[in-house]
Amino acid sequence: MTKNTPPSIIALDGPAASGKSTLGRSVADALGFLFFDTGVMYRAITWIALQHDMDLSNESAVVSLAQTAQIDIRPPSKNDGRSCDVLIGDKDVTWDMRDGSVDANVSVVSAYAGVRKALSEQQRRIGLRGKVIMVGRDIGTVVLPEADLKIYLDASAEERARRRYDEIIARGEQANYDEILRKVIERDRIDSTRAVAPLRPAEDAVIIDSDKLTADQVLNWVMELCK
Repeated sequence: MTKNTPPSIIALDGPAASGKSTLGRSVADALGFLFFDTGVMYRAITWIALQHDMDLSNESAVVSLAQTAQIDIRPPSKNDGRSCDVLIGDKDVTWDMRDGSVDANVSVVSAYAGVRKALSEQQRRIGLRGKVIMVGRDIGTVVLPEADLKIYLDASAEERARRRYDEIIARGEQANYDEILRKVIERDRIDSTRAVAPLRPAEDAVIIDSDKLTADQVLNWVMELCK
């Protein structure tokens, strides 16, 4: 990215519940970019596997599926709340893959190193088209190390747990803060110690600690970086 040239590829990484999706959508809307949360690809592979009654504990079969499935992410074609279109071949599965069975099994699928490698290659193919903000945990370090702008959005485990707790309570549901905090800490441990593409900031990433910042303040900071 040369001086005064806005970024075409933005990598946004950070731990679970750090606010990446909220920030990513806001930046994408402001710039007219594709918002690409890479988690949707893992959901798509899980959905395909379940449609074919695949044994998800059969790692080699699931990896083979990830290597051959053609998944595409495009800007939203419908104004129905979606942030992007998820296509498998010509089929729009954006909402199909949001069911409970996918929720229950996606963590198993996403843990396989071969799946992560195969989907990273697909993510890279889409990201290199440009005009994209890609959100994940290894975008700036693995998927798009040549991104024009790399941001690592961080917050303490306690703050992230509090935000998630407040979101659940605001929906009128019950929540236990201590249980949420325990899960956040455990997710951090898994993400940062895995052998393949562990969670860490890229060396040239701008690190934003959002503990004492509002969502608007974080957005304003990132928009200034884009200028």
